[in-house]
Amino acid sequence: MSTDPRTAARVWQNMRTLVVDQHDRRKAVREALDMSFIRAKALRFLAAGPMTMRDLAERLVIDRPYTTLIVDDLERRGLVERRVDLTDRRAKIVTITAPGRDAAELADRIIGEPPEPLLALPAADLEMLDRIIGALMRSAE
Repeated sequence: MSTDPRTAARVWQNMRTLVVDQHDRRKAVREALDMSFIRAKALRFLAAGPMTMRDLAERLVIDRPYTTLIVDDLERRGLVERRVDLTDRRAKIVTITAPGRDAAELADRIIGEPPEPLLALPAADLEMLDRIIGALMRSAE
């Protein structure tokens, strides 16, 4: 039995509205860290480990000049360090600092806080939703 595309579109729109429109955490992250969300996103990526400027630009899905502006600002704030890549002297490696890691962790906590309607669901519904979302994520791999 195949899914009705209209039903799938409605469910997708409702998921987007719930997560992006009604319970968007980006503003809270911006206010807590006093920086744009893209800068916080860069810190969250760098918390996983150092990366080249090129890799960071690809992960952020932005161009390299804009990545340079972001890293310049994060470096001025003492949240990252930039060094020459010893294996490719033309490349720069960006590494998060301890204060940068703290900021990334705060952003993760804010983003990871479940909205009230999710917390209010009965346990059985929440478990079912968890299974459904898990299945969707596995099918996207």
